[in-house]
Amino acid sequence: MSNDFKVLNTACEGLFGVSNSSVDSLVTDPPYGISYQGNYWDKDLPNPQIWSDCLRVLKPGAYGLVFSSIRLQHRMTVAIEDAGFIIKDVLMWAYLNGMPKSRDVSLDIDKLQGIESNVVGHYKYVQGYRKESVGNYYAESKKPILEPVSEIAKNYKGFGLGIKPAYEPIILIQKPVDLGLSAAANILKHGVGALNLEQTRLPYALNENKVGHNPHPEGRVCPNVLRTDALNDGYDKFFLVPKVRQSKDSFNHHPTLKPVELMHHLVKLVSTENQTVLDPFMGSGSTGVAALDLNRQFIGFEREENYFQIAKQRLENCSLAKNEAELSLF
Repeated sequence: MSNDFKVLNTACEGLFGVSNSSVDSLVTDPPYGISYQGNYWDKDLPNPQIWSDCLRVLKPGAYGLVFSSIRLQHRMTVAIEDAGFIIKDVLMWAYLNGMPKSRDVSLDIDKLQGIESNVVGHYKYVQGYRKESVGNYYAESKKPILEPVSEIAKNYKGFGLGIKPAYEPIILIQKPVDLGLSAAANILKHGVGALNLEQTRLPYALNENKVGHNPHPEGRVCPNVLRTDALNDGYDKFFLVPKVRQSKDSFNHHPTLKPVELMHHLVKLVSTENQTVLDPFMGSGSTGVAALDLNRQFIGFEREENYFQIAKQRLENCSLAKNEAELSLF
């Protein structure tokens, strides 16, 4: 295994083999506790012990980023705070193509009355974009499109039980600095304790006039909103990164895959080159790939064998590509 990364096919509780105060940053996408697509590993929030374990292995002042769901973000946040972390902010990864999790209650009203709703067609699902073609491609479905029949049901046609999700929260946390130390003194002692704002600036658009008091030549400070689509209003600028439409690696079938470009931004924000990034819920390894791309060390845990093997292959491919690129320079 490469010296750039260490991955373990085991549950993360305990973080066995990771020394106290040895890790520079945490970037992780843990289970949300919402049973996403019926996956059993997402039926509960993480064991709160893991956050105490992360506190143990992180250096004083180290920052972390933890993905969560909108519905259970508060419980995840409380568990992290109870472990001893400081909650610094919540980043918002906003997108336009969230999956609505609702149903038309008018059809339930028909059913409750013993009335069969009318079939008026069948759904056709947009599957995303293919690299070799323009536009969307579609898949036929046997799921019928239904219309309510009873008068009372018609009054509630289109009523639902929830709105479409359009963002995911990412909790920004920090392990407290050593008692009595300022941020600057903590950095001198441990090498961590501040966000890497310089390397995560948002560059100005082409021909854009610089704005603000004494504007920085490299661009704006990154905000706590990350988007998948531009707002196109001529001023408002956020870090833009698309959701994963079609897997770059044909062998990667993880259902909650995060874009490597997004993980690049997050890894850069909480670490610098040659530092160590920890992901106790590694999944298919996007955090690790981003860490290696950016010349960081990586430690990952993943208990699911199939996802572990995917992550291991991705990391080995990334490490090999880096080594070949370095050799080509000589």
